[in-house]
This record gives sequence, C-alpha cells and structure tokens, in this order.
Amino acid sequence: MTEVTSDAAAIRLRHSPLHERHTALGAKFAPFGGWEMPLEYAGGGVLKEHTAVRTGVGVFDVSHLGKARLTGPGAAAFVNACLTNDLGRIGPGKAQYTLCCDEATGGVVDDIIAYLHADDHVFLIPNAANTAEVVRRLRAAAPTGVVVTDEHESYAVLAVQGPRSAELLGALGLPTEHDYMSFSAGKLAGAELTVCRTGYTGEMGYELVVPAEHAVAVWDALFAEAAAYELRACGLAARDTLRTEMGYPLHGQDLSLEITPVQGRSGWAVGWDKPAFWGRDVLLAEKAAGPRRTLRGLEAVDRAIPRPGMAVYAGDTRIGTVTSGTFSPTKKQGIALALIDTEPKLADGEVLDVDIRGRRAQLRLTRPPFVQPSVR
Repeated sequence: MTEVTSDAAAIRLRHSPLHERHTALGAKFAPFGGWEMPLEYAGGGVLKEHTAVRTGVGVFDVSHLGKARLTGPGAAAFVNACLTNDLGRIGPGKAQYTLCCDEATGGVVDDIIAYLHADDHVFLIPNAANTAEVVRRLRAAAPTGVVVTDEHESYAVLAVQGPRSAELLGALGLPTEHDYMSFSAGKLAGAELTVCRTGYTGEMGYELVVPAEHAVAVWDALFAEAAAYELRACGLAARDTLRTEMGYPLHGQDLSLEITPVQGRSGWAVGWDKPAFWGRDVLLAEKAAGPRRTLRGLEAVDRAIPRPGMAVYAGDTRIGTVTSGTFSPTKKQGIALALIDTEPKLADGEVLDVDIRGRRAQLRLTRPPFVQPSVR
C-alpha cells in the first residue's frame, strides 16, 4: 500500500496491480472504497470513454472490487440461506446478482455477484468498501466445514465492455459464446483466468477475473489489439455515467443499510419463496405493507444536472432526495435516481422540482433505463 494525502488527512490506499499502467496513460486518480483507482485518462475524458463503451469497446480496471470464496460441504446451500437471491434457480457455471441484507432491518449491507462453481464452491464479488463486512458476517454464521476466504487482493478484475467486446476477446482466443450471467475458463498471456459474461454498463461485455500476478500481462495483451478494435482505457467516472443511464443502483447511494431492496426496486433479486435469507421477515412485512418510499427515475426538462443529496419537491412539499445524478452523455441531458415518497401517488411523466444550489429545476418522472443499450 502507498501513502497518499487528502485534504483532510493522510490516508493509506491500496493500489491495483495495474497502477503503473494507469499512471503511464496519464490517469487522474481518486479513492474508491479504500483503493486509489483511475477516474479518467488523459486524451480521453469521461465523454470519450463513455462513448467508446456505447459504440465500440472499452476496458475498465475494477480490481478494487472484493473477492471472497466459500468452500466445503454445503457451501452453496449456506450462501443461499444468507443472501437474498435463490441460487437454486441457477446451476454451476452461472452467476447471479444478489444482496446481503441486515437481519434486523432489511437494509442492504452490499450487493454482490455470486459465481456458482459447485455445491461446495461459491465465489463472490462484493463492493470494495464492504468486502470485509460481508466476509465477517459470513464467517460468523458459517457452519463447521464451510470455509470463507477473503481473496480481495489475490485477483484483478478487468471489465471489457461494449458492442465489440466479444470480437476483441474472441480474437485473443478467449471464450465468448456463453450466455449472459455465466462464466467460462480461459487462458491469455500465460494466465488461467475466468471470463464472466457480466458487467455494469448495460452493453455487451465481459469481466475477466485474473490472478493479480498476471494482471499486467493480460492488460498488455488486450492493448496490443487496441488499434484494430479501437479499444480505449476507461475510468470509473465513465462507468458511473454508463450505469446511471441504465438505472443500475450504486451501493452507498441507491442501496444502503438505510435503503432496503423493496425501497430500492431490487425485489427482483430476492427469492421471496425461500425459507431463509438474512432480513427475510422484515422484508416480507415491508413488501406486504408497501414501502414508504421507492427509487424512481428523473430526466431534466431543462439544462439542469441533478446531483446526489439534492431535495426533490412536489410544489412546496419535499417528497424525496436524489441518490444518483449526472449528465447523460448519450441523451445530452441531466438524469437521476431519487428516493421518492410513495404518498402522494405520482405517475411517470409528472414534473417535479429539484433544488439545485438554491434554484428550482424541473425534472420529469420516468422509468429507467434512460438509454437502451445497443447490444445485450
């Protein structure tokens, strides 16, 4: 780890194994969940990087994401009794979006991708800032024989996203024909890696889980094809605009310990008929009663750009708060996700006000995604 300095205090941040590659590309860095990661690159910037993913192919270093492995007899059944989604719906070689919720409140500790290898082997990718807490909770509940291993720094993760992503990876000899939310083994630059048909952009794409010691070789192999496929290195700022255009939630903003899956419109990732998962009773009660607030989409009527924390009004009554907001490079307008009170009942298309630094701006309620991906 490297000592870096913020305005407030010295903070020790972890570095990706690709940090030197990012520095060579003129990356602007920012802290993400305890890691110093590229925000954007010189010569590109958010708009060009965003467009590359929507029209061609971009690669993100998301090695800050957590990695945890559960092994031993009944490991999959144990995970299924803890996390919200139903692993029984999928088989080995498949991945599933799921949530780790608090037993007492139903709030979201983290959202996670679970990779089912076998009944005795599940690999999890949580968010960087929440990995230690997810691992702690799983270890505390694990039965004898189930081992929970924190592998946060053992692997790098490269997200290759965009309509030409399959073409690029196929040219490098990696598997690309597997279905969405599934994974296959591959080999590139001497490294055994996992090719996951997943991503956070809404476009056709893959995430490569690579042993950390091979990350540079795999990155270099991808960029050896940069000219042929117009590959662009993309920072996490573009990843945020891409996911917001799709209406994908970000933990800590659109989901959190204070925001349940019912409020965050993530009930589709809950196995409601399962006999057990953390937070089941309180979430079933909230679902039956109806939540007091829900996550809604907003599109700017004028040139306003909403940002997290801004108040949402219906007339003079405050009815919500923006949780994610940005300028959409695709739509060329401001877009947002906001937690809106369920009373009064507001229909899509109604115009609300958002307080933007003391000025009221009009935004229209809509249902995400804000942008349809070109390829899925």
